[in-house]
Amino acid sequence: MKIEMVDLIGQYQKIQNEIDEAVIKVLRNANFINGSEVETFSKNLSNYLDGSYVITCANGTDALQIAMMALELEPGDEVIVPAFTYVATAEVIGLLRLKPIMVDVHPLNFNLTIENIEHAITAKTKAIVPVHLFGQCADMEPILALAKKHKLFVIEDTAQAIGSVYTFADGTKMQAGTMGDIGCTSFFPSKNLGCYGDGGAVYTKNEELAKKIKMIANHGQVKKYIHKYIGVNSRLDTIQAAILDIKLKHLDEYIKARQNAASVYDNLLSNVNGLTIPTRVANSSHVFHQYTLIVKDGKRDALKDYLNEAGIPAMIYYPIPLNEQEAYKTIGAVTGTLNVTYDLCKSVISLPMHTELTSAQQSFVADTIKNFFKN
Repeated sequence: MKIEMVDLIGQYQKIQNEIDEAVIKVLRNANFINGSEVETFSKNLSNYLDGSYVITCANGTDALQIAMMALELEPGDEVIVPAFTYVATAEVIGLLRLKPIMVDVHPLNFNLTIENIEHAITAKTKAIVPVHLFGQCADMEPILALAKKHKLFVIEDTAQAIGSVYTFADGTKMQAGTMGDIGCTSFFPSKNLGCYGDGGAVYTKNEELAKKIKMIANHGQVKKYIHKYIGVNSRLDTIQAAILDIKLKHLDEYIKARQNAASVYDNLLSNVNGLTIPTRVANSSHVFHQYTLIVKDGKRDALKDYLNEAGIPAMIYYPIPLNEQEAYKTIGAVTGTLNVTYDLCKSVISLPMHTELTSAQQSFVADTIKNFFKN
């Protein structure tokens, strides 16, 4: 069986009747924009996220932009972001004429560290954007304490970690994206909770902020033709909401399948010299949007080629640090060294990870990797 990086067809086939029925219902009603399914999905996702207010939007990048607009960040304000992340994290900062301050990450879990954040705070710092990369949370308890001390906003980018749970020192558990001032997520098809097009959401536990976010996402409208804020036009369409509502019911099942697949990879690859398997942090569950290895001794690119020749897809997230992207060389700044980020850009590789992986497929992937290191 062909190995896919993400097997959306196989996943769809298992829930085909549910999905088809939901989509056909929308088609028959023809309520393609702001149909009842959007509100239903928003409420159900709110319940999943322990009561956070959920405002859906067109995609995860819009979610980040809307969040920063709602917090009224002004041109020149500094926003701390990891240098090792997808470009969207800094893109919206640039669009709003804010200044991304790019800092290094942890060498094993790839997330922001309190030390790197603290060194980057200046009088102009207004917000921190922890990116819960690859499926587990950044260490939020000290980040939140530091943000409170310096009166900074915390905007969680949880596009890769929906369903991940963070445990505080007192035993309190909170969902990724519900701990800071605002959480943002993406429903891009390959995400753990993905639709069949584009989609995103913003969530917060602050009722007044939620009202403002909802207005900004809809042209800044209080009601039709009455515009209180400068806003955007960013909507989750009804068909995508209907699909997401079905898939939300299966999300915990999908997370478990990914975690099981990660355990299989762990068992098969933990003793391979030249590899570091994904590190789990003690205070966050891992939902494995990606299963990301660190390849030692400069062999990453050769391993990727070897896997591709064997018919195994593998991806590099991310090959270039944010600060080296031409678009961000002049608008942003770097605080501290980015030694870890540069090393990761040269050494990480992500293996196929999805809900339909079979043990036979994973054994083939692992055997191929072992053969590579034997040569």
